[in-house]
Amino acid sequence: MASSAPMAAPMRVTVLMPLRDDWASAAELIRRIDRTFGAYPWILSVVLVDDGSVQPCTTPDFQSDYSVVRSIRVLRLRRNIGHQRAIAVGLVHLAQAVSCDAVLVMDADGEDTPDGALQLLREFSEIHHGAKAVFAQRSRRTESLVFKVSYKLFKILHRLLTGISVRVGNFSVFPSGYLSTLIVMSELWNHYAAAVFRSGLPFTTTPIPRGYRIAGSSRMNFVSLVAHGMSAISVLADVVGVRMLIASMAGSFMAVLGVFSVVAVRLFTDRAVPGWATYTIGLLIVILIQFVAIATSFTFTMLSNRAALSFVPLRDCEVFVLESVEVYSVD
Repeated sequence: MASSAPMAAPMRVTVLMPLRDDWASAAELIRRIDRTFGAYPWILSVVLVDDGSVQPCTTPDFQSDYSVVRSIRVLRLRRNIGHQRAIAVGLVHLAQAVSCDAVLVMDADGEDTPDGALQLLREFSEIHHGAKAVFAQRSRRTESLVFKVSYKLFKILHRLLTGISVRVGNFSVFPSGYLSTLIVMSELWNHYAAAVFRSGLPFTTTPIPRGYRIAGSSRMNFVSLVAHGMSAISVLADVVGVRMLIASMAGSFMAVLGVFSVVAVRLFTDRAVPGWATYTIGLLIVILIQFVAIATSFTFTMLSNRAALSFVPLRDCEVFVLESVEVYSVD
């Protein structure tokens, strides 16, 4: 089980990296992390979550003269389940099999940089003394203009539906004591960062620029972005449902008010155009029925979701794990 022992030197950090076929990038990134962290009294272990890679892992690629990295382990999954769910499986594995003081979650392609990881860990250990999670808030993005515009639209939609601004991604560090809470949250299966926010565990953010891929090209496209965004919103499905319910009820009230206004104009003034009142009232009644149907749908959806049996990572993730293979160790 993961340890929640008080912070002490040397700090034991487990780096969790989900990846799919990015073996060359991961190997180079680990070497860069080792060089960047070499002057600090930390002990690093790395867990690579192999999210259904087609290309096999080449063990010699991960052999090097590391100074702070003590072990590298590959957790192979039976199939590709997606970035967020791979993180969930990895966190369950850490809770069950790894003892550490802190967990550093980052991508394996190089866009989460060693310098950024160092900044996260220094703020985590020196400023917050290991008491709260620290997330990287992106101060610069390197994607295409289309991706940036799409991401901006998603942030606006997320704010409208949930009332919460999207500020961070997966790049973060948190105390290992958080694992016991996260691995029993069904929300973790859909979106790691949103699950941390939903958990109520203390966290903070710090601005860190996004880096560039070490090798290959990103698999994130418009469809992937939409799916990722919907996963983040789904974590707050009850909040979205309540907000939509309130909006539907407000719309219904406005439709009823509109019907009474049209009737008043038709009966008590001489400004009504022949046939205008009939068509307007008919349209408003159709709108009213739509709002009532939406409100009813959201009400029953929320009630059924609360009664449904949810996916619990601690209980259900093990079925996706094929094997755990150690590719480097100083022992």
